[in-house]
Amino acid sequence: MCPSSGATQIAFPFPQSGLSDWLDANKPFEVNERDYASRVDLIAKVHGIHRAEKYIEKLPQPVRGEVVYRTLLANCSTTTNVKKAEEVFNKMKDLGFEMTAFSYNQLILIYKRIDKKKIADVLLMMEKDNVKPSSFTYKLLVDVKGRSSDIEGMEQIITSMKSEGLVPDIPFQATVAKYYIFGGFIDKAEAVLKDLEGEDIERNRDACKALLPLYAALGKADEVSRIWKVVEPSPRLDECLAVIEAWGKLGDTEKAEAVFERMLKTWKNISSRYYSALIKVYTTHKQLNKGKDLVKRMADNGITIGPVTWDALVRLYVEAGEVEKADSILAKAAAQQNNWTSQSSKNRLKPLYSSYMVIMEKYCERGDIHNAEKIFHRLRQAGYVGRMSHYQTLLQTYVNANTPAYGFRERLKADNVFPNRFMASVLTKADAFKKTAISDLLD
Repeated sequence: MCPSSGATQIAFPFPQSGLSDWLDANKPFEVNERDYASRVDLIAKVHGIHRAEKYIEKLPQPVRGEVVYRTLLANCSTTTNVKKAEEVFNKMKDLGFEMTAFSYNQLILIYKRIDKKKIADVLLMMEKDNVKPSSFTYKLLVDVKGRSSDIEGMEQIITSMKSEGLVPDIPFQATVAKYYIFGGFIDKAEAVLKDLEGEDIERNRDACKALLPLYAALGKADEVSRIWKVVEPSPRLDECLAVIEAWGKLGDTEKAEAVFERMLKTWKNISSRYYSALIKVYTTHKQLNKGKDLVKRMADNGITIGPVTWDALVRLYVEAGEVEKADSILAKAAAQQNNWTSQSSKNRLKPLYSSYMVIMEKYCERGDIHNAEKIFHRLRQAGYVGRMSHYQTLLQTYVNANTPAYGFRERLKADNVFPNRFMASVLTKADAFKKTAISDLLD
C-alpha cells in the first residue's frame, strides 16, 4: 500500500536488490542444494558465468553437487559459451556425478547452433555412459534433422523414441508436422495434424494453439476458421497469438487486426510480445506504415519496447527495403541497452542475435563489406561470439564483392572458430580473388 493509506510499512532488514545476499548470509531457513542452484542461476544471469563459478567454489562441499553444476552448465549453454560448457561438463564427469540426460542435452543445444557434427559424439557418449535420451533429447534431434531437410533421419529418430516407450507430446508433434510441411510431405503432415486433433477437438483444446499456424502453413483458411471457432468464445492469450500468426500467413491482415483489438479490450495490459506478433504480420505483407503506427501506439500505451519488438521493427524496415533505417534502429536499441547500469537489465534488453543477422545478410547480398564488418563488430560488442553463421555471412560478403578476405583464416583461428565444410569451400572462393604477381602485371 502507499504511505498515504495509513497502512503500516514493513521495514526490510536489507535493500531489496540485496535479498539474495541477505538470505545467503543469514540463512533464516534450512538451505538445500536446489536453493544454492537457484542462487547460481541468478548470479550467472545477472553477473555472468565467471562470477557464478567463483560462487560455487565457495560453497560447502556437501551442497556442491550435480544440480549446482548442471545449473551452471545450462547457463553456459544459454549464452553459447562452448569452451566453458565443455569444461563444466568434463568437470562434472571428473567429480564422479551421476550424469543425467539434462546435462548432455545442454551440449546438444550448443552444438545444434554452432557445430551439428559434434552432436553424434554426444549421443555416442550417452550410449557409452548408459544414459538414456529424454523426450527433450529426441525433440532436439528431430529439430536438427528437420532443419537440414533430412526427413528420413527425422522419422528414424521418432521410431527410436517410440521404441523407448516415450510418447510424443503436442509441441513435439507440431514440430514434426512443421518439417513435413516445409519438406513438401503434405499427406504426412495432414496425418500428424489429424492425430493432434484427436477424436474431439473441443475436448482436446490444448492442441488448438499448435494447429492454427500449421493449418495456415498448409493454406487451409477453412480449417483455421474451424479451429478458431472452438476457442473463440473464451480465447486464451496464447491462442490469440497463434491465430494472429495464422491469419498473417494466410494474408488476411484484417482478421489478424480484429483478434488483436479484441485482446486489447479483454486484457488491458498485454505485453510487447503480442504487439510484435501483429508487427510481424505487417512485415510479411510489407505494410510499413501500419507497423510504424502500431509501434507509436505501443509507446502511447506505455508498453516497454524491448528486444522482441526491436527485432520485429528491424525486420519490418528490412522487408520494406529500408536497410539503413533498420540498422539505425538497432544501433539506437543497443545504445539504450548499454545505458543501463544493472548487468541484469543489460542482459534482458540486449538486442536479439537474429536482429543483427537479418541486417548483415542484406549487406552480404549487396557485397557491402564496410557495413557487414560494422555489424560483425557490433555482434562481438553485444557478446555474440563463437557462432559460425555470422562468420560465414561476413566471408560470403567478401565473395559477393569479388574481394579477397585477407587474414580471414587467422581471424577464425584467433576466435577459436573452426571452419566447417561449407565455410572451407567459401574460403577457397575468397582465396581465388587474391592478386598474384602476374595479375598485377596484367592489370
